[in-house]
Amino acid sequence: MKMKHSTPIQWRFAERAEQLKSSFIREILKISQRPEIISFAGGLPSPATFPIAEMKLAFDKVLTDNGKVALQYGPTDGYLPLRQWIADDLSTDGATIVAEQVLMTSGSQQALDLLGKVLIDEGSRVLVETPSYLGALQAFSVYRPEFVSVATDEHGLVPQSVDPVASGARLLYALPNFQNPTGRSMSIQRREELVETCARHQLPLIEDDPYGALSYAGAPFPKMVAMNPDGVIYMGSFSKVLTPGIRLGYVVAPLPLARRLELAKQAADLHTSQLTQMVVHEVIKDGFLERHIPTIRTLYGNQCQAMLTAMEQHFPLGVRWTRPEGGMFIWVTLPSHIDAMQLLDAALANNVAFVPGAPFYANAPETNTLRLSFVTVPPERIALGIAILGRLIAARM
Repeated sequence: MKMKHSTPIQWRFAERAEQLKSSFIREILKISQRPEIISFAGGLPSPATFPIAEMKLAFDKVLTDNGKVALQYGPTDGYLPLRQWIADDLSTDGATIVAEQVLMTSGSQQALDLLGKVLIDEGSRVLVETPSYLGALQAFSVYRPEFVSVATDEHGLVPQSVDPVASGARLLYALPNFQNPTGRSMSIQRREELVETCARHQLPLIEDDPYGALSYAGAPFPKMVAMNPDGVIYMGSFSKVLTPGIRLGYVVAPLPLARRLELAKQAADLHTSQLTQMVVHEVIKDGFLERHIPTIRTLYGNQCQAMLTAMEQHFPLGVRWTRPEGGMFIWVTLPSHIDAMQLLDAALANNVAFVPGAPFYANAPETNTLRLSFVTVPPERIALGIAILGRLIAARM
């Protein structure tokens, strides 16, 4: 029976709830779903790369052969054959990863949340790149850290910039391969220097690597976790090489940390979908990724080149941009007087979307920057969208 004179509840939210902010990218995506919009905004993999037939066969096989297990609760750390596959894939002659170090997560975003929950107290110093991945800043900010930005240049994170701020820091978060948002990659020398610097300061280094397999040349960089398995936390995902809809990621950590992360995950969701994990293992166990990933590299490489060519033709002098050798993003720096947020308003009015750069900065945002993603837009639409964007920029020069 409905009460006649009920009074609306005056909600009292926890302090951490007051810290929650909507992702700027997710808000833009709501707008850019309209078919008339040429969207360079989302970091979405191209649906043309999704292995639909292979996934369908794997679902049928898993449910037919082992449906009762697949549909049951599973262990918190994940499906052992898949964890072993990941451990074997990451192991090198100089560094062996064991399955006990691998925790399956509901997308790599959950891994970020669990790492924040386990490693960050209120006021803890957290080191991040300038700029950094917005999703990581969003996940860590719930735990109210003190973000400290470390310097980057055209070659990515500058290891020497870590020394002055490392003392007392809880972690350093980095994306060394085709970074989101800039598309930059760290050299092998810088990786070695960064690992040595973090080890010297006893500073946990998070190596987030969702794009490492997407090198257009097909020659991935060595992983930092192989340089120091006791001090580097590695994050991976199947979103960019299979499909993001399965929401399957993983974190590989030294055993003491892996156990703490497992306990945190128990409290969060008990376990990641057993069915999804079994299906993914069925798809990849016999070398499918080695055959599939080159087709993604070719598609993304061609579309990246289409965007770079269009930018050379249509962007005015005074605009600078990165030239990535893999991944999904190009980073644009406008003349300092142009505000990318205001440019976005004009772009949307002309049916073009992108992501302004300011939200990617933990401190001191550079408002004359923006991120472009090319992977879901065909070349002819890329050319049209960049031409429109070039005209709008030129009008503000």
